[in-house]
Amino acid sequence: MNHGHGMEGMAPTSQSTNGTSGMHHHNMMMMHMTFFWGNIAEILFSGWPGRRGAGMYALALIFIFVLAFLVEWLSHSRLIKLLGEGSSNVLAGVVQTLLHAIRVGLAYLVMLAVMSFNGGVFLMAVAGHALGFLLFGSRVFKKSTEMLLDDNTSDPPPMAC
Repeated sequence: MNHGHGMEGMAPTSQSTNGTSGMHHHNMMMMHMTFFWGNIAEILFSGWPGRRGAGMYALALIFIFVLAFLVEWLSHSRLIKLLGEGSSNVLAGVVQTLLHAIRVGLAYLVMLAVMSFNGGVFLMAVAGHALGFLLFGSRVFKKSTEMLLDDNTSDPPPMAC
């Protein structure tokens, strides 16, 4: 009977010259592959927040919320208009590219945080994106005349899947 559980193709551990196996088990870390609940988690950085308590976990959740919120703000910002009408296309293009790079970097940080598979992190990321979109991307706070005159919804184009 095969009890390998589908691991037959994995490379075997080699024996070293002192008779121990080639795999080192000190500092072995378990990675979750399903969502879990709890305030003991590692998010983005090794050991953070870790076992530092509920206060540090709450700070980590607020950090993820703010990152997701900033992604939405950058996705719907109008910062290029602050440069003025007389600015060159090159300057506007460089600023637009920098805004895009910052937005993508922040979005990847949120994605990596969600990959911790912590349920609280996932909910805070979604809440940050939702509130950011509500405030900056939806029609809730726009005047109807502002929407009629608006051809460009944002400086960097909204992210698309």
